[in-house]
Amino acid sequence: MAGLAAEFIALLDGNDVTRLDRWLEQAADSEVASFAAGIARDIDAVKGAITTRWTTSPVEGQINRVKAIKRQMYGRADYQLLRQRVLLAA
Repeated sequence: MAGLAAEFIALLDGNDVTRLDRWLEQAADSEVASFAAGIARDIDAVKGAITTRWTTSPVEGQINRVKAIKRQMYGRADYQLLRQRVLLAA
């Protein structure tokens, strides 16, 4: 199982989707069979994740900032005040 896990991580770092098909075949009869079945159900998204270098990192910081403001104001004010604080904090 450790070998399959390490191979899957290496798969994600590369861009060879043909290795994914071989990995799915090997994993189908192992301890990670349910994980492999989940990947097989959404194979197009997994192949896209392997072949593209797209990230949401710049957006994640903004989302965390808005969530922090929202947590601070929970139960204290309505949507208009929350909106105003988010816009002013930018």
